[in-house]
Amino acid sequence: MFRYDTKTGHIVNEKGKVFDVSGAVDAQNRQVIIWNKHGGINQQWDIVYVNEWKGWPKKGEMNKDFGLYVERPFYVVSELPKHRYLDWINNNMVIKTPNGFDTQKWYFDQKSRTIKNLKQPTKSFDIQNSGRSDNLQIYNTNSGWF
Repeated sequence: MFRYDTKTGHIVNEKGKVFDVSGAVDAQNRQVIIWNKHGGINQQWDIVYVNEWKGWPKKGEMNKDFGLYVERPFYVVSELPKHRYLDWINNNMVIKTPNGFDTQKWYFDQKSRTIKNLKQPTKSFDIQNSGRSDNLQIYNTNSGWF
């Protein structure tokens, strides 16, 4: 499970590992991995709720333990200079230029306590090989801590 740290801008798991744009390279389709926190800008993210971005009505309540509103779609935006959005290709996490597609929209599911994708709501953020890898992916939701 992952939570968003509103003070540092990190998306972090219970072992303290964070989302990281691999090699700090701000490029289209650059892989996003899970890595030890070092404070680089390639590990910092903004959460921009879809309804705030486009002016839609607010809904849901904040889950303070996870730093996210329940079932309220959002984008995960890199703090690197081009501010690309978290997306996925073949279940692997990457950054891409904003395109409005549902592959770039995420939401926090209170029941499973996972972050799911709007296009594939049966899939959540996951670390490959049951957490024994640095490859961040989306995978069938199992609510496991890694």
